[in-house]
Amino acid sequence: MLRPWDFKIVIRRDSKAAVFLQIAHALADEIKRGRLAPGTALPGSRELAESLDINRKTVIQAYAELEAQGWVTTEKTRGTFVSAHLPQIGRSAREPRRGRIPERPDFRLVGAAPNIPLILPEKNMLVFDDGAPDTRQIPVDALARAYRNALAARIRRGLGYGDPRGSEELRAAISNMLNIDRGLTTTPDNICLTRGSQMAIYLAARILAGPGDTVVMEELSYPPAREAFRLAGAEVVPVGLDAGGMRVDELEKICRKKRVRAVYVTPHHQFPTTVLMKPDRRLRLLAIAAQFGFAVVEDDYDHEFHFVHQPMLPLASFEIFGKVVYIGSLSKILSPSLRLGYLVGPRYFIDRAASEIMMIDRQGDPATEGAVSELIDSGELHRHTRKVMKLYGERREHFAGLLKSLFGNRIEFTIPDGGLAFWVTFRDTDLDRLAAAAARHGVTILPASAFTTTPRPVQAARLGFASMDQSELKKATQRLRAALDDSSLSRNGA
Repeated sequence: MLRPWDFKIVIRRDSKAAVFLQIAHALADEIKRGRLAPGTALPGSRELAESLDINRKTVIQAYAELEAQGWVTTEKTRGTFVSAHLPQIGRSAREPRRGRIPERPDFRLVGAAPNIPLILPEKNMLVFDDGAPDTRQIPVDALARAYRNALAARIRRGLGYGDPRGSEELRAAISNMLNIDRGLTTTPDNICLTRGSQMAIYLAARILAGPGDTVVMEELSYPPAREAFRLAGAEVVPVGLDAGGMRVDELEKICRKKRVRAVYVTPHHQFPTTVLMKPDRRLRLLAIAAQFGFAVVEDDYDHEFHFVHQPMLPLASFEIFGKVVYIGSLSKILSPSLRLGYLVGPRYFIDRAASEIMMIDRQGDPATEGAVSELIDSGELHRHTRKVMKLYGERREHFAGLLKSLFGNRIEFTIPDGGLAFWVTFRDTDLDRLAAAAARHGVTILPASAFTTTPRPVQAARLGFASMDQSELKKATQRLRAALDDSSLSRNGA
């Protein structure tokens, strides 16, 4: 029987204790510590004897001693196992406590854990996520072929350390994509690959802000970005948001009162409300950045998914003063588990980001980078994007119809021009109560409280639609409507 680890038993030949007792005591100690759970199979006497380079009879003696003490049981045809009914373990006050690792450490933890909502898959639960793609649509055959080719190429070159900015071939492919499709003027030296856009945001926060600095974000924004800047020691100041995006007039007032170091913004599909920042506000934001000397962190997390017209060019395509740090991701196109994002900025900034990566990650995954580079160069990524754009467009229309037919005037929403989620306002509804009722009905939602920079009641939720097919969307929406009725009844009865 194969076991996941070998026993580390040290035999001391100069000890007064017999060898079989040393073995018995070592195994009993492992059982006391909880490393050998009840029912665990022990090695056969011959196998253990060979590994310890001793006579098999010595191991048989040790097992007999353990059985006599009640630590193990022996079954003739199956072997020796840790007893299901272990003896009581006496412990003096001075003896170290044994067993599993405790839940709480006996040392101080610095700071508080980041406040980031986490949704984990649960059986029989449908999830309105924050705008994830449908991973069932991944071009598996093409991706597997690209991985094989990338691994073969890297084996030929050697599998040593590489550039912390990422492979030059993928940086060149992304640079070309950004220049042609998004109007930027980059070279591979302006790009640093990261393990998803969240790592890119974290790096930007570490480089741009420190203790006591002021960073401005919209009053409803992306929680991991908010927490990244707070963990860097910055004060996160909220700015207003309306149907035209960030209130840049309010931003200017803040800049006149405080020294702002950075502004984080999601102008293409505002997170979480999905609104598109108007062109005049974009230009005004860049002008204010030039006037007051702060960096603009532009998170363009799902640029490709725009359904009404061609995607609007990023802020980074208009600025010429080195004020914008641009963040993008390939994870939404393929799969969130395929961790691949990128930072774009002036060469000096990118070099600093690479130095930070040397501290925490050293480099990315060359095989993944090579595989994605092949998907881009072969046109497979473009074909896949067109395919899922059509699919997600259909799901967008289907979901809008479901919301209208099942909720009527109990909600308000505007069909988003782009992105993979709706922002839905619920009339006269406690969203936290609704989220709890939804969980009871087998559906998960993200209420606005998850996205607020400062605590305040917002009766809305971000409902991602792309990761579910039309049948699942219908079922999830029906469950949410039942939860709304349930929470309303509970509220009225309270």
